[in-house]
Amino acid sequence: MEIISQNNTATNTYAIEVKFSAEEFDTAVNVVYNKQKSKITIPGFRKGKATRKMVETHYGENVFYEDAVNALYTDKIEEIIEKTGLEVVGIDDIEVTEVKKENGVTIKADLITKPDVEISDYKGISVKKTVKTVTDEDIDKEIDKLRDRVSRMVTVDDRAVQDGDTAVIDFEGFADGVAFEGGKGEKFPLEIGSHTFIPGFEEQVIGKNTGDDFDVNVTFPEDYQAENLKGKEAVFKCKLHEIKTKELPELDDDLVKDVSDKDTVDELKADIRETLEKRFKEDADNACEGEIMDKLIDSLNAEIPDVMFERRIDEIAREWSARSRISISDYLKYTGTTAEQFRANFREPATRQVKLRLALEKIANLENLEVTEEDVNNEFNKLAEEYKMEVENVKRAIPEETLRIDLKIEKAIEFVKDNANIEEVTE
Repeated sequence: MEIISQNNTATNTYAIEVKFSAEEFDTAVNVVYNKQKSKITIPGFRKGKATRKMVETHYGENVFYEDAVNALYTDKIEEIIEKTGLEVVGIDDIEVTEVKKENGVTIKADLITKPDVEISDYKGISVKKTVKTVTDEDIDKEIDKLRDRVSRMVTVDDRAVQDGDTAVIDFEGFADGVAFEGGKGEKFPLEIGSHTFIPGFEEQVIGKNTGDDFDVNVTFPEDYQAENLKGKEAVFKCKLHEIKTKELPELDDDLVKDVSDKDTVDELKADIRETLEKRFKEDADNACEGEIMDKLIDSLNAEIPDVMFERRIDEIAREWSARSRISISDYLKYTGTTAEQFRANFREPATRQVKLRLALEKIANLENLEVTEEDVNNEFNKLAEEYKMEVENVKRAIPEETLRIDLKIEKAIEFVKDNANIEEVTE
C-alpha cells in the first residue's frame, strides 16, 4: 500500500490518493473467494467445490472485486491514517478511481482532521462562587420529608377538599356533548396540587364535599397528545366519594429512632445540617466549575469540523439508549419522533463538550501536563473498586491510552480551576 499524494485542500481537510498493488488486490480477492465459495454453485460442480478461476469464468472476472476493494479499505484504513501523520477525525468523499487485475486498486478520499486550536486568558478566570447557608427552614423541610415517608392517609368527613388533599372521584369527560375515549375513571385518587390532570381541573375540586356531584369545565392545551382534543373545551361530570389527607407523625425522639440512626431530635437536626452544608458546598463547587468552563469555551478559537459534533451526538445517543434500556429505533417508533428531532436534543451538550475538550487538550499541551504510571494505576484500581471488577478486566475494557488522555483532561481542569480567581459569596 502506498500513499501517492497528500494535499491540504481546505481547512481541516486533506485529499489523499492511495494505491494498492496488484499483489495486494489479488490477495484480497482470494480472501473473499475463500469466504464465499461454500455458498457458490456452478453447474457440474458440487456446491463450494468450484475453483476461483471456474467461478470467475462463469460469473465474470470482477465477481469478487467490490468485496475485495471494501476489504482492502477496511483492513488498511488505520495504517493509511497512521502513514499520513495526521490526527484524523473523519473520512469523506471516498472514491475508487481504478480497479484492475494488473494494476491493483486506487482510492481517493478526503481526511477531516482535528482543528488547530488557539486559546487565551485561561489563567486568572474570574468567577463568583455562591455558597448557600443552611437555614432552620432548610432543616425543617428535610425533616418533613422524613415524616412524609412514614405518614398515613386518613379520611376526612368534616370539611371540604383543600389543596394537598387526595380526592377520590368518579369522572367522565365530554367534548361537544360526546364522551371521549380515555376520559372516564371511577374512584380515582386525585392528589390536589399534583398537576396530574388537565390545567384548571384540580382547582375546581377544591371546596367540594364528600357526596357532591359537580361539573369541571376545562380547555385542553393546544399541545395535548390527542389530536381530536387539542384546544377543545370539555366538561367533566364528577362525583366526590371520599376526602383523604396525609397525617404526619409528631416529631419526637421516638420518631427519630424509627426513621434514622440518631437517638434525639437535636442529633438528627445536627446531622441534617452537616449533610446540607456538604451538599450546598458541592452544588456551589459544581456551579463554579461550570461557569469557569463556560468562560474557557468562550476563549476558544478554532474552526471545528461538523463531523466532531456529529460523532459526539452519536456517542451521547448511545449512552442515552444504554441508560434508558431502549433502542433508538424503538424509541423513534413508539414516540413518532424523527431521527433529526431526536438528535437535536443532544446537539447543545455535544457542542459544548467538543469545544471544552479541545480547549482542555490545548491547555494540557501548553502547560506540559503529564500523566504518570502511578496516576494510571491508581485510576484503574479506582475503577475496579467502583465497578466491583478485577483490575485486569478493567484494563481489557479500557485502553490505557484512552485512560491517559482522560486523566490529562482532568489535570487540565484542575489547572484552570487552581489558577482561577474565585470570589466566594455567602447566600
